[in-house]
Amino acid sequence: MRPWPGVLQAFADRLPVSDRTPLLTLREGNTPLVPSVSIVRDLGGAELYFKWEGANPTGSFKDRGMVVAVAKAVEAGARAVVCASTGNTAASAAAYAARAGLRCLVVLPEGAVASGKLAQARMHGAVVASVPCSFDAALRLVREASERLGLALVNSLNPYRLEGQKTAAFEILDQLGEPPQAVVLPVGNAGNITAYWRGFCEALEPGRRPHMWGVQAEGAAPLVLGRPVERPQTVASAIRIGRPASWEGAVRAAAESGGRIFAVSDEEILSAQARLATEEGLFAEPASAAAVAGLLRLAREGVRIEGTVVAVLTGHGLKDPQPAERAPQPVPVEPTVEALASLL
Repeated sequence: MRPWPGVLQAFADRLPVSDRTPLLTLREGNTPLVPSVSIVRDLGGAELYFKWEGANPTGSFKDRGMVVAVAKAVEAGARAVVCASTGNTAASAAAYAARAGLRCLVVLPEGAVASGKLAQARMHGAVVASVPCSFDAALRLVREASERLGLALVNSLNPYRLEGQKTAAFEILDQLGEPPQAVVLPVGNAGNITAYWRGFCEALEPGRRPHMWGVQAEGAAPLVLGRPVERPQTVASAIRIGRPASWEGAVRAAAESGGRIFAVSDEEILSAQARLATEEGLFAEPASAAAVAGLLRLAREGVRIEGTVVAVLTGHGLKDPQPAERAPQPVPVEPTVEALASLL
């Protein structure tokens, strides 16, 4: 069996690449589609799978789009890349810039980035600037910096990012052998739901495309409220965004697919995260768990969930370990078999 070549080579015929595009790769993509063994029982007759994007090289779905964006930046002769980030984008941009031999400037909202993600960006050699403002203000700052300083902006405003992210839709179709009935994703900056819908539209005829269900956190739900949220608050730091860059694309994806965008509470998110870890063996970051929390909310509300459903788990739990402090702490015992037996 030949090794997986990465997104650029595996999907070259469906991506905007040319003979001049470097074949940059960390072997991203080809992530598992894991069948549910427990949470599926809450959904009645549905068949539930988890698209485990935490298996990407830097631990999140961002790698799919970042490899395309950075490769195209190299092709265009960029000397550096720049991004604003709540964490996962920073980690991915720093890794692929390092791989490509480019400098990377990351702008983070002060105090709003999980430690695991910040550690990745720093270790990959990015220049990290912490600014006292929201993510939305940081994004405005890097957009201006990219224009004035001649840097390649690699946030999801970069069209190559969404092109790379749509490849997950192709993989789901290949892995299932047929379209799912619905795909549920967490929604923060809204690029991922936009990209998945683009992929399904390119691959499937109308009438065969899945419903797209987008889930936001109640404290950061601008698409649900229909207006920007100036001070978004949620334990799910990756979707703590009040003015999504891909707002229109996300709304269009939900509407055209017959899906919806709705919100869940932080408690629902943390409960879903715990269930994923203890019942399914998947340690996902809180933002990822929002997708599962959304499915469970629909089930409790009596929404009929049928057919095959894919919940996208966008990032690994080690990215954002602080919520794991709620899990049981180690138990001090004597170093005897009898003491260990008492724990069981």
